[in-house]
Amino acid sequence: MIRYSLSCENAHTFEGWFSTSADFDGQVASGFLTCPVCNSASISKTLMAPSVSTARKKEEKQAVAMDMARAEAEARLKAAVAAIKANAEDVGDKFPEEARKIHYGEADARGIIGQASFGEVRDLLEEGIEVAPLPVLPEDAN
Repeated sequence: MIRYSLSCENAHTFEGWFSTSADFDGQVASGFLTCPVCNSASISKTLMAPSVSTARKKEEKQAVAMDMARAEAEARLKAAVAAIKANAEDVGDKFPEEARKIHYGEADARGIIGQASFGEVRDLLEEGIEVAPLPVLPEDAN
């Protein structure tokens, strides 16, 4: 579709959308195109600034889209972490001990969170105890 800025002989301005330039010419020649204000059939195109898509505009649109996607992903991640924390017992630095007790049936099965060193996590994984780190979110970094 082509958008033209149009004007009638009485200086009323308006826009028109046409499938082709020939479509505009045909509507003017047939008298089908008239001014919506005064109904004049003497219509002409006026100057208009073209809508040019520049690399900068594309970059800005991509940046906005990425920011929106990042914010959405961060919100989902925050919700997931909040749900895990709400449904788990925080055992602090006793995490490796409690994870082993649960794994070997010495304690009731339940969700737990806490702290463990890299070495402790490696040892738990080698024993077949599934553990996963919770991400540190921007608000949690303080």
